[in-house]
Amino acid sequence: MLTVWVIIFWISAVLIRAVPPVCDLLSVLKKEEEKCAEILSLEAKNRTPENELLPSSGRCAGMWDNMSCWPSSAVGQIVNAHCPEFFQMLTGKKGFVYRNCTSEGWSDPYPRPDIACGYNVNDTANEARRSYFMTLKTMYTIGYCTSLVTLTIALVVLASFRRLRCTRNYIHMHLFTSFILRALSNFIKDAVLFSSEDTNYCGAYTAGCKLTMVFFQYCIMSNYSWLLVEGLYLHTLLVISFFSERKFLWRFIALGWGAPTVFVAAWATARQLHENIGCWDINTDANTWWIIRGPVVLSIFVNFILFVNILRILMRKLRSPERRSSDFNQYKRLAKSTLLLIPLFGVHYIIFAFFPEDTSSGTMEIQLFFELALGSFQGFVVAVLYCFLNGEVQLEVQRKWRQWHLSKHLRQHLSTSASNGGSGLTQQMQMVRSSPPEHRRATLQRSSVL
Repeated sequence: MLTVWVIIFWISAVLIRAVPPVCDLLSVLKKEEEKCAEILSLEAKNRTPENELLPSSGRCAGMWDNMSCWPSSAVGQIVNAHCPEFFQMLTGKKGFVYRNCTSEGWSDPYPRPDIACGYNVNDTANEARRSYFMTLKTMYTIGYCTSLVTLTIALVVLASFRRLRCTRNYIHMHLFTSFILRALSNFIKDAVLFSSEDTNYCGAYTAGCKLTMVFFQYCIMSNYSWLLVEGLYLHTLLVISFFSERKFLWRFIALGWGAPTVFVAAWATARQLHENIGCWDINTDANTWWIIRGPVVLSIFVNFILFVNILRILMRKLRSPERRSSDFNQYKRLAKSTLLLIPLFGVHYIIFAFFPEDTSSGTMEIQLFFELALGSFQGFVVAVLYCFLNGEVQLEVQRKWRQWHLSKHLRQHLSTSASNGGSGLTQQMQMVRSSPPEHRRATLQRSSVL
Protein backbone atom coordinates (compact mmCIF):
# COMPACT_ATOMS: atom_id res chain seq x y z
CA MET A 1 0.00 0.00 0.00
CA LEU A 2 2.89 2.34 0.70
CA THR A 3 4.00 1.99 -2.90
CA VAL A 4 0.57 2.87 -4.24
CA TRP A 5 0.28 5.96 -2.06
CA VAL A 6 3.77 7.15 -3.01
CA ILE A 7 2.98 6.74 -6.70
CA ILE A 8 -0.34 8.55 -6.46
CA PHE A 9 1.26 11.34 -4.43
CA TRP A 10 3.99 11.90 -6.96
CA ILE A 11 1.69 11.76 -9.93
CA SER A 12 -0.80 14.19 -8.45
CA ALA A 13 2.02 16.42 -7.23
CA VAL A 14 4.07 16.83 -10.35
CA LEU A 15 2.03 16.07 -13.49
CA ILE A 16 4.95 17.05 -15.72
CA ARG A 17 7.39 15.36 -18.06
CA ALA A 18 10.22 15.19 -15.48
CA VAL A 19 8.31 12.54 -13.52
CA PRO A 20 6.89 9.40 -15.15
CA PRO A 21 3.13 8.83 -15.07
CA VAL A 22 1.53 5.95 -13.24
CA CYS A 23 1.37 3.70 -16.32
CA ASP A 24 5.17 3.71 -16.66
CA LEU A 25 5.61 2.98 -12.96
CA LEU A 26 3.15 0.11 -13.01
CA SER A 27 4.79 -1.26 -16.14
CA VAL A 28 8.15 -1.32 -14.35
CA LEU A 29 6.59 -2.92 -11.27
CA LYS A 30 5.02 -5.62 -13.42
CA LYS A 31 8.34 -6.41 -15.10
CA GLU A 32 10.10 -6.55 -11.73
CA GLU A 33 7.43 -8.93 -10.44
CA GLU A 34 7.82 -11.19 -13.48
CA LYS A 35 11.58 -11.18 -13.04
CA CYS A 36 11.20 -12.12 -9.37
CA ALA A 37 8.80 -14.93 -10.29
CA GLU A 38 11.41 -16.36 -12.65
CA ILE A 39 14.07 -16.22 -9.93
CA LEU A 40 11.83 -17.93 -7.37
CA SER A 41 10.74 -20.52 -9.94
CA LEU A 42 14.36 -21.36 -10.73
CA GLU A 43 15.05 -21.56 -7.01
CA ALA A 44 12.15 -23.98 -6.57
CA LYS A 45 13.47 -26.22 -9.36
CA ASN A 46 16.85 -26.43 -7.66
CA ARG A 47 15.24 -27.22 -4.31
CA THR A 48 16.14 -30.55 -2.68
CA PRO A 49 14.13 -32.50 -0.10
CA GLU A 50 16.82 -31.81 2.50
CA ASN A 51 16.73 -28.12 1.85
CA GLU A 52 13.06 -27.14 1.96
CA LEU A 53 12.76 -23.34 2.10
CA LEU A 54 10.24 -23.19 4.94
CA PRO A 55 10.30 -21.36 8.27
CA SER A 56 9.93 -24.72 10.08
CA SER A 57 13.22 -25.91 8.55
CA GLY A 58 15.05 -22.79 9.67
CA ARG A 59 14.75 -20.85 6.47
CA CYS A 60 12.64 -17.98 5.11
CA ALA A 61 10.88 -18.64 1.81
CA GLY A 62 11.58 -16.32 -1.09
CA MET A 63 8.85 -13.84 -1.88
CA TRP A 64 7.76 -10.76 -3.83
CA ASP A 65 6.44 -8.03 -1.52
CA ASN A 66 4.96 -5.84 -4.27
CA MET A 67 8.12 -3.74 -4.35
CA SER A 68 11.23 -5.92 -4.08
CA CYS A 69 12.26 -9.52 -4.58
CA TRP A 70 13.58 -11.43 -1.54
CA PRO A 71 15.38 -14.73 -2.17
CA SER A 72 15.17 -17.57 0.32
CA SER A 73 17.56 -17.20 3.24
CA ALA A 74 18.60 -18.98 6.41
CA VAL A 75 17.43 -17.81 9.82
CA GLY A 76 19.72 -15.14 11.21
CA GLN A 77 20.73 -13.72 7.87
CA ILE A 78 20.31 -10.07 6.92
CA VAL A 79 19.25 -9.77 3.29
CA ASN A 80 19.51 -6.57 1.23
CA ALA A 81 17.65 -5.59 -1.91
CA HIS A 82 18.21 -2.70 -4.26
CA CYS A 83 15.75 0.17 -4.21
CA PRO A 84 12.77 -0.64 -6.43
CA GLU A 85 13.35 0.61 -9.95
CA PHE A 86 10.22 2.76 -9.90
CA PHE A 87 11.68 4.65 -6.91
CA GLN A 88 14.85 5.22 -8.88
CA MET A 89 12.72 6.61 -11.71
CA LEU A 90 11.13 9.06 -9.26
CA THR A 91 14.19 10.18 -7.33
CA GLY A 92 17.19 9.27 -9.49
CA LYS A 93 18.89 7.79 -6.40
CA LYS A 94 20.06 4.29 -5.59
CA GLY A 95 19.98 2.62 -2.21
CA PHE A 96 19.27 -0.57 -0.31
CA VAL A 97 16.41 -1.96 1.77
CA TYR A 98 17.04 -4.69 4.34
CA ARG A 99 15.06 -7.54 5.96
CA ASN A 100 16.03 -9.95 8.71
CA CYS A 101 15.25 -13.63 8.37
CA THR A 102 14.00 -14.71 11.80
CA SER A 103 12.53 -17.88 13.17
CA GLU A 104 9.11 -16.30 12.79
CA GLY A 105 9.72 -15.35 9.17
CA TRP A 106 10.76 -12.13 7.45
CA SER A 107 10.94 -8.94 9.44
CA ASP A 108 9.55 -5.65 8.16
CA PRO A 109 11.81 -3.84 5.68
CA TYR A 110 14.15 -1.23 7.07
CA PRO A 111 14.81 1.58 6.57
CA ARG A 112 11.45 2.49 5.12
CA PRO A 113 11.68 2.03 1.32
CA ASP A 114 10.76 5.62 0.45
CA ILE A 115 13.41 7.01 2.83
CA ALA A 116 16.08 4.52 1.74
CA CYS A 117 15.46 5.44 -1.88
CA GLY A 118 15.65 9.21 -1.44
CA TYR A 119 12.07 10.26 -0.88
CA ASN A 120 10.54 10.91 2.52
CA VAL A 121 6.76 11.19 2.45
CA ASN A 122 6.78 13.23 5.67
CA ASP A 123 9.52 15.63 4.54
CA THR A 124 8.23 19.22 4.50
CA ALA A 125 10.56 20.05 1.61
CA ASN A 126 8.65 17.60 -0.58
CA GLU A 127 5.39 19.27 0.36
CA ALA A 128 6.83 22.63 -0.64
CA ARG A 129 8.02 21.11 -3.90
CA ARG A 130 4.59 19.64 -4.49
CA SER A 131 3.04 23.07 -3.96
CA TYR A 132 5.55 24.57 -6.39
CA PHE A 133 4.74 22.06 -9.12
CA MET A 134 1.00 22.51 -8.63
CA THR A 135 1.49 26.27 -9.00
CA LEU A 136 3.44 25.64 -12.19
CA LYS A 137 0.64 23.48 -13.55
CA THR A 138 -1.91 26.21 -12.80
CA MET A 139 0.31 28.82 -14.45
CA TYR A 140 0.92 26.87 -17.64
CA THR A 141 -2.77 25.93 -17.89
CA ILE A 142 -3.73 29.61 -17.68
CA GLY A 143 -0.93 30.50 -20.07
CA TYR A 144 -1.90 27.99 -22.73
CA CYS A 145 -5.59 28.95 -22.45
CA THR A 146 -4.72 32.62 -22.88
CA SER A 147 -2.42 31.87 -25.79
CA LEU A 148 -5.00 29.62 -27.45
CA VAL A 149 -7.72 32.28 -27.38
CA THR A 150 -5.53 35.20 -28.52
CA LEU A 151 -3.80 33.17 -31.22
CA THR A 152 -7.12 31.98 -32.63
CA ILE A 153 -8.40 35.57 -32.82
CA ALA A 154 -5.14 36.75 -34.40
CA LEU A 155 -5.24 33.94 -36.97
CA VAL A 156 -8.82 34.80 -37.94
CA VAL A 157 -7.91 38.50 -38.28
CA LEU A 158 -4.94 37.86 -40.58
CA ALA A 159 -6.90 35.36 -42.66
CA SER A 160 -9.99 37.59 -43.02
CA PHE A 161 -8.45 40.69 -44.62
CA ARG A 162 -7.25 40.34 -48.18
CA ARG A 163 -4.86 43.28 -47.94
CA LEU A 164 -2.97 41.51 -45.16
CA ARG A 165 -2.21 38.47 -47.30
CA CYS A 166 1.52 38.53 -48.02
CA THR A 167 4.50 36.26 -47.43
CA ARG A 168 5.35 37.85 -44.11
CA ASN A 169 1.84 37.40 -42.73
CA TYR A 170 1.55 33.91 -44.19
CA ILE A 171 4.60 32.95 -42.12
CA HIS A 172 3.03 34.61 -39.09
CA MET A 173 -0.14 32.59 -39.64
CA HIS A 174 1.82 29.34 -39.75
CA LEU A 175 3.60 30.38 -36.56
CA PHE A 176 0.22 31.08 -34.91
CA THR A 177 -1.00 27.65 -36.00
CA SER A 178 2.08 25.96 -34.52
CA PHE A 179 1.49 27.70 -31.18
CA ILE A 180 -2.17 26.70 -31.25
CA LEU A 181 -1.23 23.07 -31.90
CA ARG A 182 1.33 23.22 -29.10
CA ALA A 183 -1.30 24.43 -26.63
CA LEU A 184 -3.84 21.84 -27.78
CA SER A 185 -1.31 19.02 -27.61
CA ASN A 186 -0.50 19.93 -24.00
CA PHE A 187 -4.16 19.77 -23.03
CA ILE A 188 -4.63 16.49 -24.90
CA LYS A 189 -1.53 14.99 -23.31
CA ASP A 190 -2.66 15.93 -19.80
CA ALA A 191 -6.14 14.58 -20.46
CA VAL A 192 -4.81 11.24 -21.70
CA LEU A 193 -2.06 10.72 -19.13
CA PHE A 194 -3.44 12.19 -15.95
CA SER A 195 -7.21 12.45 -16.16
CA SER A 196 -7.98 9.11 -14.53
CA GLU A 197 -6.82 7.41 -11.35
CA ASP A 198 -7.99 4.05 -12.67
CA THR A 199 -4.82 2.17 -13.57
CA ASN A 200 -6.68 -0.48 -15.57
CA TYR A 201 -6.54 1.76 -18.65
CA CYS A 202 -2.75 1.44 -18.88
CA GLY A 203 -2.76 -1.68 -21.00
CA ALA A 204 -5.99 -1.02 -22.89
CA TYR A 205 -5.04 2.39 -24.28
CA THR A 206 -1.32 1.99 -24.80
CA ALA A 207 -1.48 2.60 -28.57
CA GLY A 208 -3.59 5.74 -28.19
CA CYS A 209 -1.33 6.99 -25.42
CA LYS A 210 1.76 6.57 -27.60
CA LEU A 211 0.07 8.30 -30.53
CA THR A 212 -0.74 11.17 -28.21
CA MET A 213 2.93 11.52 -27.28
CA VAL A 214 3.94 11.35 -30.94
CA PHE A 215 1.49 14.15 -31.73
CA PHE A 216 2.73 16.13 -28.72
CA GLN A 217 6.38 15.84 -29.77
CA TYR A 218 5.49 16.79 -33.35
CA CYS A 219 3.70 19.95 -32.19
CA ILE A 220 6.64 20.95 -30.00
CA MET A 221 9.13 20.45 -32.84
CA SER A 222 6.90 22.27 -35.34
CA ASN A 223 6.68 25.24 -33.01
CA TYR A 224 10.47 25.47 -32.76
CA SER A 225 10.74 25.03 -36.54
CA TRP A 226 8.45 27.98 -37.24
CA LEU A 227 10.31 30.13 -34.74
CA LEU A 228 13.39 29.27 -36.77
CA VAL A 229 11.55 30.16 -39.99
CA GLU A 230 10.69 33.58 -38.55
CA GLY A 231 14.36 34.17 -37.83
CA LEU A 232 15.43 32.93 -41.26
CA TYR A 233 12.87 35.13 -43.03
CA LEU A 234 13.87 38.26 -41.15
CA HIS A 235 17.54 37.51 -41.81
CA THR A 236 16.82 36.93 -45.51
CA LEU A 237 15.08 40.31 -45.80
CA LEU A 238 18.20 42.04 -44.52
CA VAL A 239 20.83 40.04 -46.37
CA ILE A 240 19.21 39.45 -49.79
CA SER A 241 17.92 42.49 -51.64
CA PHE A 242 15.74 40.69 -54.18
CA PHE A 243 14.41 37.16 -53.86
CA SER A 244 11.34 35.17 -54.84
CA GLU A 245 9.16 35.27 -51.74
CA ARG A 246 6.77 32.65 -53.12
CA LYS A 247 9.60 30.18 -53.70
CA PHE A 248 11.04 30.87 -50.26
CA LEU A 249 7.59 30.50 -48.70
CA TRP A 250 7.23 26.94 -49.95
CA ARG A 251 10.72 26.14 -48.68
CA PHE A 252 9.82 27.59 -45.31
CA ILE A 253 6.62 25.52 -45.22
CA ALA A 254 8.63 22.37 -45.98
CA LEU A 255 11.04 23.26 -43.16
CA GLY A 256 8.34 24.24 -40.68
CA TRP A 257 6.02 21.24 -41.09
CA GLY A 258 8.12 18.70 -42.99
CA ALA A 259 11.34 18.56 -40.98
CA PRO A 260 9.57 17.76 -37.67
CA THR A 261 7.73 14.92 -39.40
CA VAL A 262 11.04 13.25 -40.31
CA PHE A 263 12.57 13.52 -36.85
CA VAL A 264 9.43 12.55 -34.95
CA ALA A 265 8.95 9.51 -37.21
CA ALA A 266 12.56 8.48 -36.56
CA TRP A 267 12.06 8.97 -32.82
CA ALA A 268 8.84 6.93 -32.79
CA THR A 269 10.54 4.12 -34.72
CA ALA A 270 13.47 4.10 -32.29
CA ARG A 271 11.12 4.03 -29.31
CA GLN A 272 9.15 1.14 -30.77
CA LEU A 273 12.28 -0.89 -31.48
CA HIS A 274 14.59 -0.05 -28.58
CA GLU A 275 12.64 1.69 -25.81
CA ASN A 276 9.04 0.55 -25.98
CA ILE A 277 8.25 1.30 -22.34
CA GLY A 278 5.00 2.71 -21.00
CA CYS A 279 3.53 5.68 -22.82
CA TRP A 280 6.80 7.01 -24.31
CA ASP A 281 6.68 10.10 -22.12
CA ILE A 282 9.74 9.23 -20.02
CA ASN A 283 13.09 9.07 -21.78
CA THR A 284 15.54 6.63 -20.23
CA ASP A 285 17.71 6.24 -23.33
CA ALA A 286 19.59 9.48 -24.01
CA ASN A 287 20.48 8.46 -27.56
CA THR A 288 16.83 7.99 -28.51
CA TRP A 289 15.78 11.23 -26.82
CA TRP A 290 18.42 13.25 -28.70
CA ILE A 291 16.73 12.34 -31.99
CA ILE A 292 14.19 15.00 -31.00
CA ARG A 293 16.15 17.10 -28.56
CA GLY A 294 19.12 17.50 -30.93
CA PRO A 295 17.22 19.28 -33.75
CA VAL A 296 15.40 21.47 -31.20
CA VAL A 297 18.66 22.58 -29.58
CA LEU A 298 20.18 23.12 -33.03
CA SER A 299 17.25 25.31 -34.11
CA ILE A 300 17.55 27.40 -30.95
CA PHE A 301 21.30 27.77 -31.49
CA VAL A 302 20.82 28.79 -35.15
CA ASN A 303 18.13 31.26 -34.12
CA PHE A 304 20.51 32.78 -31.59
CA ILE A 305 23.20 33.21 -34.26
CA LEU A 306 20.65 34.76 -36.63
CA PHE A 307 19.48 37.09 -33.89
CA VAL A 308 23.02 38.31 -33.17
CA ASN A 309 23.76 38.73 -36.88
CA ILE A 310 20.50 40.63 -37.46
CA LEU A 311 21.41 43.05 -34.69
CA ARG A 312 24.88 43.50 -36.18
CA ILE A 313 23.50 44.24 -39.67
CA LEU A 314 20.89 46.66 -38.36
CA MET A 315 23.37 48.56 -36.22
CA ARG A 316 25.73 48.90 -39.17
CA LYS A 317 22.99 50.15 -41.47
CA LEU A 318 21.57 52.55 -38.90
CA ARG A 319 25.01 54.07 -38.32
CA SER A 320 25.77 54.43 -42.03
CA PRO A 321 26.02 58.14 -43.06
CA GLU A 322 24.73 57.29 -46.57
CA ARG A 323 21.36 56.01 -45.46
CA ARG A 324 18.23 57.56 -46.90
CA SER A 325 15.30 58.61 -44.76
CA SER A 326 13.06 55.89 -46.18
CA ASP A 327 15.74 53.26 -45.56
CA PHE A 328 16.27 54.60 -42.08
CA ASN A 329 12.57 54.26 -41.26
CA GLN A 330 12.53 50.75 -42.67
CA TYR A 331 15.57 49.64 -40.70
CA LYS A 332 14.27 51.36 -37.60
CA ARG A 333 11.06 49.37 -37.94
CA LEU A 334 13.05 46.16 -38.45
CA ALA A 335 15.23 46.98 -35.45
CA LYS A 336 12.11 47.40 -33.35
CA SER A 337 10.78 44.07 -34.61
CA THR A 338 14.08 42.41 -33.81
CA LEU A 339 14.12 43.71 -30.27
CA LEU A 340 10.56 42.47 -29.86
CA LEU A 341 11.74 39.05 -31.00
CA ILE A 342 14.08 38.66 -28.02
CA PRO A 343 11.60 36.66 -25.92
CA LEU A 344 10.50 34.71 -29.00
CA PHE A 345 13.85 33.35 -30.19
CA GLY A 346 14.00 30.85 -27.32
CA VAL A 347 17.53 31.93 -26.41
CA HIS A 348 16.99 31.03 -22.75
CA TYR A 349 16.62 27.37 -23.70
CA ILE A 350 20.31 27.28 -24.63
CA ILE A 351 21.15 27.70 -20.94
CA PHE A 352 19.33 24.52 -19.96
CA ALA A 353 19.79 22.48 -23.14
CA PHE A 354 22.75 20.47 -21.85
CA PHE A 355 21.81 20.42 -18.18
CA PRO A 356 21.06 16.95 -16.75
CA GLU A 357 17.44 16.51 -15.75
CA ASP A 358 18.24 15.91 -12.09
CA THR A 359 15.10 16.05 -10.01
CA SER A 360 17.13 16.46 -6.83
CA SER A 361 18.66 19.79 -7.82
CA GLY A 362 17.11 23.22 -8.03
CA THR A 363 18.03 23.50 -11.70
CA MET A 364 14.99 21.53 -12.80
CA GLU A 365 12.61 23.87 -10.99
CA ILE A 366 14.12 26.91 -12.72
CA GLN A 367 14.13 25.17 -16.10
CA LEU A 368 10.51 24.11 -15.74
CA PHE A 369 9.52 27.63 -14.76
CA PHE A 370 10.97 28.99 -18.02
CA GLU A 371 9.70 26.16 -20.20
CA LEU A 372 6.23 25.73 -18.73
CA ALA A 373 5.17 28.89 -16.88
CA LEU A 374 6.75 31.51 -19.15
CA GLY A 375 6.75 29.35 -22.27
CA SER A 376 2.99 28.86 -22.08
CA PHE A 377 2.48 32.62 -22.52
CA GLN A 378 4.82 32.72 -25.52
CA GLY A 379 1.93 32.29 -27.96
CA PHE A 380 0.08 35.17 -26.31
CA VAL A 381 3.14 37.43 -26.75
CA VAL A 382 3.45 36.38 -30.41
CA ALA A 383 -0.22 37.19 -31.10
CA VAL A 384 0.06 40.60 -29.46
CA LEU A 385 3.28 41.60 -31.22
CA TYR A 386 2.49 40.27 -34.69
CA CYS A 387 -1.21 41.09 -34.83
CA PHE A 388 -2.78 43.29 -32.19
CA LEU A 389 0.11 45.80 -32.02
CA ASN A 390 0.86 45.59 -35.74
CA GLY A 391 0.23 49.01 -37.31
CA GLU A 392 -0.73 47.51 -40.66
CA VAL A 393 -3.31 45.26 -39.03
CA GLN A 394 -4.69 48.13 -36.95
CA LEU A 395 -5.13 50.36 -40.04
CA GLU A 396 -6.92 47.59 -41.94
CA VAL A 397 -9.25 46.88 -39.02
CA GLN A 398 -10.01 50.60 -38.68
CA ARG A 399 -10.68 50.85 -42.41
CA LYS A 400 -13.10 47.93 -42.31
CA TRP A 401 -14.77 49.41 -39.25
CA ARG A 402 -15.26 52.76 -40.99
CA GLN A 403 -16.66 51.03 -44.06
CA TRP A 404 -19.12 49.06 -41.95
CA HIS A 405 -20.09 52.14 -39.96
CA LEU A 406 -20.56 54.19 -43.14
CA SER A 407 -22.63 51.46 -44.77
CA LYS A 408 -24.81 51.25 -41.68
CA HIS A 409 -25.23 55.04 -41.67
CA LEU A 410 -26.26 55.10 -45.34
CA ARG A 411 -28.75 52.27 -44.84
CA GLN A 412 -30.37 54.25 -42.06
CA HIS A 413 -30.65 57.32 -44.32
CA LEU A 414 -32.05 55.17 -47.11
CA SER A 415 -34.63 53.68 -44.78
CA THR A 416 -35.64 57.13 -43.55
CA SER A 417 -35.91 58.49 -47.09
CA ALA A 418 -38.02 55.53 -48.23
CA SER A 419 -40.39 55.94 -45.33
CA ASN A 420 -40.84 59.64 -46.30
CA GLY A 421 -41.62 58.71 -49.91
CA GLY A 422 -38.57 60.52 -51.36
CA SER A 423 -36.38 59.17 -54.11
CA GLY A 424 -33.67 61.82 -54.16
CA LEU A 425 -31.54 60.10 -51.58
CA THR A 426 -31.88 56.78 -53.38
CA GLN A 427 -30.48 58.34 -56.53
CA GLN A 428 -27.68 59.87 -54.51
CA MET A 429 -26.89 56.46 -53.03
CA GLN A 430 -26.57 54.92 -56.47
CA MET A 431 -24.33 57.78 -57.58
CA VAL A 432 -22.18 57.41 -54.46
CA ARG A 433 -21.61 53.69 -55.08
CA SER A 434 -20.52 54.26 -58.69
CA SER A 435 -18.58 57.50 -58.24
CA PRO A 436 -14.86 58.00 -57.54
CA PRO A 437 -13.79 58.30 -53.89
CA GLU A 438 -13.39 62.12 -54.02
CA HIS A 439 -16.84 62.69 -55.51
CA ARG A 440 -18.26 60.12 -53.10
CA ARG A 441 -17.03 62.03 -50.07
CA ALA A 442 -18.44 65.33 -51.42
CA THR A 443 -21.78 63.72 -52.11
CA LEU A 444 -21.97 62.23 -48.64
CA GLN A 445 -21.20 65.59 -47.09
CA ARG A 446 -23.94 67.22 -49.14
CA SER A 447 -26.44 64.50 -48.24
CA SER A 448 -25.63 64.87 -44.57
CA VAL A 449 -26.39 68.60 -44.79
CA LEU A 450 -29.71 67.84 -46.42
